[in-house]
Order: sequence, then C-alpha cells, then structure tokens
Amino acid sequence: MSAGAEAGEAAGQAGPPTEAATLNERGRRSPDVVWHAGRLTSEHRAAALGGRGATLWFTGLPASGKSTVAAALEAELVARGRPAYLLDGDNLRHGLNGDLGFSPEDRVENMRRTAEVARLFADAGVVALVSLVSPYVADRALARSRHDETGLPFLEVWVSTSVEECERRDPKGLYARARRGELPNLTGVGAPYEPPEKPEIEVTGDEPVEQAVERLLRVLEG
Repeated sequence: MSAGAEAGEAAGQAGPPTEAATLNERGRRSPDVVWHAGRLTSEHRAAALGGRGATLWFTGLPASGKSTVAAALEAELVARGRPAYLLDGDNLRHGLNGDLGFSPEDRVENMRRTAEVARLFADAGVVALVSLVSPYVADRALARSRHDETGLPFLEVWVSTSVEECERRDPKGLYARARRGELPNLTGVGAPYEPPEKPEIEVTGDEPVEQAVERLLRVLEG
C-alpha cells in the first residue's frame, strides 16, 4: 500500500465497527434480485483449469510484510502455471474502492467489496491473495463466511510481525507520523489489532520470504 492508503486503512477508526457499520446498507441484497446460474459447476471448472481457486487473506499490522509475502507467492504460483492475483488494498482504492474514505462505514464497505471480489476470483479458479491490515475479527469472519456459503477455500494468513519490528522498519513513515500525533489511530499504536485466534497459517516477522512462500504453497496444495 502507499503511505496514504495504508495510513487510512490502518488509522481510519479507533475501535471495532459498530453494529450500524457492520450492517452497511450497501452490503444488503435487493429481494428482487435472483441469482442466474451458469452452465459450469465448480467441479467442471476445476477440471478444465487444473485446480480449484481459493482466497488467502493476509492480515497483520502496517509494515508487517503482508504485501511482500503475498506478491512473492503470487509470482511463484503463476510461475508454476496456477492462476493467481494479488488484491492489495492500495491498488483497489485506485479503482473499485476509490469512492470510499476511511470512516467506520467506509472501512467495512472496503472489506466487503474486497471479500466479494476475492470470492469471485476464487470461484473463477484463481488464487486470490488479499493483503489488508483488516484489524478486526468480525470483518475477517464476514469475508470467510461469504466463501463458506459457496464452498470456496478461505485461508487466513496472519503475518505476526511485532509492533516493535514494524515500527523499526516503518518504510512509509506511518509509525513516525503516529508518534508525532499526525495519525492518532494508527493500528498498533493508537488503535487495536485483533489477532486471529486460529489462522490457517502464521508467518513470523523474522521468517525469510522464500520459506514463508514454501509453507504457504504446502498448505494451499494440501
């Protein structure tokens, strides 16, 4: 993410989303809309493409290394002939989520849209690699539930780099700005981060990227 976008995603709200934010009107489906089924089943698509799609959801503090690991995994998957695509929060705010700010409601909508895009990618046979701070358990659970509804694999990847190490790295200057009072609600400094209780895989802050990618590949292919 760019400094501006990750600063917004990481510092946009001081506490967990309220019930009103979680039940965002934009996420509700009209009762007049009926799903139009295609001619392909998931099994037919997987057989034709040589494998099923899936979503790997990378969560962690700003500067934890989420996008670095996700991008390396994307490159390795494609090199092996498996379709994969990185859905980075900053990139999505250049287009699909460009109309959203960083209010609690907009943050929830940002997560919802990203989860829906990832689900469509996974259904199309692509491995969707989502890289978002996504600090709250409830938001990540919603993303998982949307995949569960259609039987699509969803793997939560916790990049558990400590706040001390993230602040030492601070490639975009977010922590320095937070310490100066310019980002009062930066996740990990002025706002909480709720770590996953049972992630499918944990990547530690001192783990070499290549090793993390190999472990992720084993879990994905297992």
